[in-house]
Amino acid sequence: MTTYRIEHRTTYTYDSDVTGSYGQVHLRPRDLGWQTCVAHEIRIEPEPADLFAHVDLYGNTKSYFHIVQPHTRLVVTSTSVVKVEVNTLQPGVLDTPWEQAVPGSDDDHAVSQPDAWEATDFTFPSRYVEIPSPIREYARPSFTAGRPIGEAVVELMHRIHRDFTYQSGSTSLSTKVSDLLEKRTGVCQDFAHFMVANLRSLGLAGRYVSGYLATRPAPGKPRQVEDAASHAWVGCWIPGGGWLYLDPTNNRLIDDSHTTVAWGRDYGDVPPVKGVIFTEAKKSTMEVSVDMAEA
Repeated sequence: MTTYRIEHRTTYTYDSDVTGSYGQVHLRPRDLGWQTCVAHEIRIEPEPADLFAHVDLYGNTKSYFHIVQPHTRLVVTSTSVVKVEVNTLQPGVLDTPWEQAVPGSDDDHAVSQPDAWEATDFTFPSRYVEIPSPIREYARPSFTAGRPIGEAVVELMHRIHRDFTYQSGSTSLSTKVSDLLEKRTGVCQDFAHFMVANLRSLGLAGRYVSGYLATRPAPGKPRQVEDAASHAWVGCWIPGGGWLYLDPTNNRLIDDSHTTVAWGRDYGDVPPVKGVIFTEAKKSTMEVSVDMAEA
């Protein structure tokens, strides 16, 4: 088990006073079978009039704040201490033929797989995960008849990593999955959306996961502050086993270097920070920094 201290800071600056600000954040790491959030704190400058948290539909901790004093700079800092170990599934579950991993694919699932109804929510198109017909055509070669679900999804991950190029700034939130298939460039958020779309095109349950990825310095090199990054990966539902988590950006299953914060249908369900401001400002900037160090 590895323990991390994670500091995530988002700074907004404006060229004129903001007279009111409402914000929503997904920044507290989840408590899972392989992960425990030992401590968590959110600091907001200027101090908010209201700050409260609740657990959303998917079990994520979602916090809200309201700032009423005028300001030209807003800083949201989340500090967490998390213990993480490698998540493993029960032996044999990855050998299930992929067709049987479709939620509700047989009449016995309602009894033998009580979580199948929850997985079904992750089989439909969503705001950032549309499912155009070329997506199914891309997915199909990895999902031949009767192939074990574990082999199929891992090969799909390998293909996405091979066929797509990581290029910072090449996409935006408005980039569609169909655009990615054409451009073949993007960032972790794009690759996660693309893989989720492939899974859903076949009726499988795919969830979008946000969190952090620890990076380790090269041998002989010191660790650099803010060397870590916000990250996104994919969960595929496995009957009798829960969820298999895959990182198509790095072409590997998640391990104890991944810290899970939240999951949903797509990025729109779990943005780290978003909000609404009241201002006459014409310009604004946003800076994000993440530091993730072993504690």
